[in-house]
Amino acid sequence: MEGLVEGILGHVSKRVDAQTMLIRCRGPQEHGLAYSGASDVRLVDLDGASGDLPPGYSVPAELPIHGELLRARPDAGAVVHAHPPSVLLAGLAGIEMRPVFGSYNIPAMRVALRGVPVYGRSVLIRRRELALEMLAAMGDSDVCILKGHGITVAAPSVELAVVAAINLNTLAAVNVELARLGARPPEIAAGDIAELPDLGSGFNDMATWRFYAAKCESRSSTDTRRVP
Repeated sequence: MEGLVEGILGHVSKRVDAQTMLIRCRGPQEHGLAYSGASDVRLVDLDGASGDLPPGYSVPAELPIHGELLRARPDAGAVVHAHPPSVLLAGLAGIEMRPVFGSYNIPAMRVALRGVPVYGRSVLIRRRELALEMLAAMGDSDVCILKGHGITVAAPSVELAVVAAINLNTLAAVNVELARLGARPPEIAAGDIAELPDLGSGFNDMATWRFYAAKCESRSSTDTRRVP
């Protein structure tokens, strides 16, 4: 809905326990992530080798992104892999994710302050070895740009992972547009950063999630293409 994925690309997972996850799979009537139905979400192990896949369903080719990240990080409860165009452009153009705005989007600004790592290979991450390379590039960050590809975001819950992905896309879109305009404003001053409050996850994340959920529900009620 927000343009972070196009067509049939992208997938989301949620940890169930140490060995299993729920993940958006591809069924015989594939409509893409934007038109997912409940039957597209299946329970599989972290290797995708077993689970409740009915005939005609398959796990995402890049399942190792999810399985290896959840295996390596016990505190991660969900993973989002998406292909936001602004992040793609920023990665290819070598545009830094600079903290150039403040109150406009405080969580996105803090993503920039922490730094956004880049995995430099434009490959389909369909093998464990490639997922481990991505994790090495990602370090202890919750977000990672996959150059020429997309993003990987980890968080304790699906809600937090989705909001973090949207914030990363906002950060990238602003920095890409500034580069397009030929502008390079200074980064936010330390004194201004100190004035920006931490409004807490209940406001920054869950209220934002509820907004997008309501927007999606409103949109789906008038969209005859949406899969029930």
